[in-house]
Amino acid sequence: MKTSFAQSKYAIVGAGLMGRLLAVSLAQRGAQVDLFDKGNEDASGSAARIAAAMLAPLAESVITEDVVVRMGIHSLPRWKELISQLSTPVFFQQEGTLILWHRQDAAEAERFSKHLEKNCRHNSQLSLPQKIDAAVLKEIEPSVSERFSQALYLPNEGQLDNRQLLNALLQELKRLGVSCRWNVEVNPDQLRLDSTYQGVIDCRGTGAKSSWSSEASSNTLRGVRGEVIRLYAPEVKLLRPTRLIHPRYPIYIAPKENDIYVVGATEIESDDLSEMSVRSAMELLSAVYTVHSGFAEARILEMATQCRPTLKNNLPEIRMQKEKGLADLMLINGLYRHGFMISPAVLDSAMELLETGESNTALELGLSINQIASNTEANVCV
Repeated sequence: MKTSFAQSKYAIVGAGLMGRLLAVSLAQRGAQVDLFDKGNEDASGSAARIAAAMLAPLAESVITEDVVVRMGIHSLPRWKELISQLSTPVFFQQEGTLILWHRQDAAEAERFSKHLEKNCRHNSQLSLPQKIDAAVLKEIEPSVSERFSQALYLPNEGQLDNRQLLNALLQELKRLGVSCRWNVEVNPDQLRLDSTYQGVIDCRGTGAKSSWSSEASSNTLRGVRGEVIRLYAPEVKLLRPTRLIHPRYPIYIAPKENDIYVVGATEIESDDLSEMSVRSAMELLSAVYTVHSGFAEARILEMATQCRPTLKNNLPEIRMQKEKGLADLMLINGLYRHGFMISPAVLDSAMELLETGESNTALELGLSINQIASNTEANVCV
């Protein structure tokens, strides 16, 4: 075990994906960690629980910035390492992504393919998409070969089971003796007054809105609503994450273990946490049925909504604040819809910052690290 953090003590506020990853990593390296969360240990209020957890930097390169793509490439092999260190197994798959389209959407598929190829030319770490015909499709994804005669295959991409991971991290927190304070809402600035802490880390996601709002910064925090449906569909048998190109209903389907499928697409600029709308449900279910007729007999296990913490520029950021007489403060936020895809890169950067005050990982990947003055962004908490 690495012990570079031995004799140190940290407080982490927010026990979603980043909070748990950081708490486990610090505890593994000898630190004493207190973890606070206003919710329960099942992370029911976390955006990480309502996610497909696809690790798809090439597919996402069509709609996101290069920095996110680079972070996703860095994170894929790191996920294997992080999961291997956990005592509880977590479903992890790296069998690529399949892109499908109906005949009437062939022109849109061609534009999508050219965009991917362009991105690959600009980043040699990305693997070129492979155009496959009916014969190859029948070989690699036989369950959809009757409805589709061609597809794009994006090699090396992956996925994991988000809920298994959150639970495995919880078990690791217990095994490592991390002090977990559930159903407790605390102010990170108040924790900084505790002289026993070397640092306080704010991982509250959308709960930290006021801490990211100030006249000095235009990169404020907001919530972006996402909606997913979990299905039990034993007749389908998709082998890998699948995306459907469609002008109105572009969806993703992430197959998990035991015939469970996570289906999503909707992205709404809203902090609304109410139940899924009828329109969203109809669009998702109609589109998924066009991919495989077996979804007609699927059982709806859950229709869920959550707001993803998103900064104005849609990119993640780490902020640091140092003040004499107070514990150092680190704020991590803005992982948006890419939380699982990029969180190991954010984790590695944060750990380097905590250890040395600098991060070569963040510098190489382009992750924004900002020092903030006292009595500004980090002083007011929800």
